[in-house]
Amino acid sequence: MKPLSIGVAVAAAFALVTGITKGAGDILGLAADPTLLSIGAVGLMLAHTTLRSSLISPFLRVFSTIFAVEYVVTALAYVAVRAGWWPIGLSELAPPASLATTIAIFGLLVHLISFIPVIRQISRLADPYFVTEDRGHIEISGLGTRHVTERRFASLLIVALVLINQLQVGINIRLSFFNRDWFNAIQNKDLPAFWSLLFGVFCFWAAIAVVSSLIEYYTESVLKIRWRRWMSERYYGLWLDDGRLYRAALAGQAADNPDQRIAEDVHNFLNSTYAYSISMLSTVSTLVSFSIILWTIPVDFTIPGTEIIVPGLPFWVALIISLIGTWLTHLIGKPLVQLEFRRERYEADFRFSLARLREYSEQVALLRGENAERRILDGRFGSIVSNFYAIVGRTLRLLTFTTSYFQANVVIPYIIVAPYFFLGKITLGQMTQTAGAFGRVESALTFFIARYQSLASYKAVVERLTTFRSAIDEARRLGTKPPRIERTQHFGRDLVLRDLVLDLPDGREIVCVDRLTMTRVRPRWSRAPPAPESRHCFAPSPESGPMDGVRSTALPVLQSCCCRSSRMFRQAR
Repeated sequence: MKPLSIGVAVAAAFALVTGITKGAGDILGLAADPTLLSIGAVGLMLAHTTLRSSLISPFLRVFSTIFAVEYVVTALAYVAVRAGWWPIGLSELAPPASLATTIAIFGLLVHLISFIPVIRQISRLADPYFVTEDRGHIEISGLGTRHVTERRFASLLIVALVLINQLQVGINIRLSFFNRDWFNAIQNKDLPAFWSLLFGVFCFWAAIAVVSSLIEYYTESVLKIRWRRWMSERYYGLWLDDGRLYRAALAGQAADNPDQRIAEDVHNFLNSTYAYSISMLSTVSTLVSFSIILWTIPVDFTIPGTEIIVPGLPFWVALIISLIGTWLTHLIGKPLVQLEFRRERYEADFRFSLARLREYSEQVALLRGENAERRILDGRFGSIVSNFYAIVGRTLRLLTFTTSYFQANVVIPYIIVAPYFFLGKITLGQMTQTAGAFGRVESALTFFIARYQSLASYKAVVERLTTFRSAIDEARRLGTKPPRIERTQHFGRDLVLRDLVLDLPDGREIVCVDRLTMTRVRPRWSRAPPAPESRHCFAPSPESGPMDGVRSTALPVLQSCCCRSSRMFRQAR
């Protein structure tokens, strides 16, 4: 990342120098350009965070790299515009004054949020895929199969998705200005402008939006399925390695229902992580872009009943309403996190009980255990029902507030700007553009309000995967730290056990053997006499004693044991 941080610093230095030499404003006695100075200042901060990006999550580092590269391109492009080096024929493609600063702020925010505990918890689950050296293959039509490193291919897909989302935000901004001009044409009864804007602007950008959405869907699907395959294989590989599936069960509820953790939680984690990373980026881009539109509307908004002018009044109204709504939503919906966590555990316990009952159906029927199993199932499903009603009660409170909130927000922008339209200070197009921009800003600011319930489920998924991974790590430690069974190569024919101690999971000792030798014997199979029942028993041959072939006094020998589906028994000679 050092070369990239140097590039960011160089671009920032160019902006600062150009801002001082080409500026027309007066800042501390200097004829400086405040926009270029701000681009240079945030660029230097971005260069510092880019240099230190090795300290943050590899998953977030992908986004940090994207913003650093975009800053270099847009900052140098705007410097060229201000210095008069930008081609006149490409004036419509010149970057806006605020674009480079906005991108730099995004890069700084990525670095800052990487230290938030919940973000660190999520990134610890996502990071391994973006540092793996595993190689996979991709099928390219006409080119055959190509082998690629998973982390590099995943990073390329993330870059493509970020660029597509930024393109879609740009399309929405362009359509916002189309909306303004189109309604102005309607107000002025300008029929040629009406049709020209419809076919020359709207249809063109709408077609690009449709194509970009299709490309985004395909790219997103490829990323999700490759990520899920790698993560699932990794988790069940760790779970099955060296007896950890048994040792993990000793960790208690931390490792309950591993099938659900691997099959469902991994899938939900990937879907939500994508939604709350790429979608969040798109939301923040929308917030910044449409906030600028609200701020630059050429109207002197005043506080109702006074002559006090408030620049960008619609933006401040949207901000205040959204902050209050977000706080109240969190206050009402916070208990949903634990309720969703328990819901998944209760559902998994109930499924496991049903699967276990199906597996042992013969034993249950023979032992007349239906009533006992019914009581177990009733208890498990009773937990589901009681937790379900708790979720319903909390969700009703949350929906009462959020539904009322969003219904009220439909008319608020018109209440703010309609008086200025009636006074003739703004056109119909400006009023509709303001209302549309207000809706975009308000929607971005209420991102967490609209998704609070799904966020609660996402947090529960993260907690379950984190505890499952901790249980696997604990199982690995149980298999490596003493006391443990050490296996050594032995060239004799006998199995020798030394210093054997067997404990229950609660620590109680049940067997202690200094030395146990089991001699290799030649097995002989005999057929048991037929029995009238469908169950048959193993029994030692009368020719051999109960300890024949075993030289030990430490372990008792079972005189008989039962099996269900065999009429053969093995006898040691």
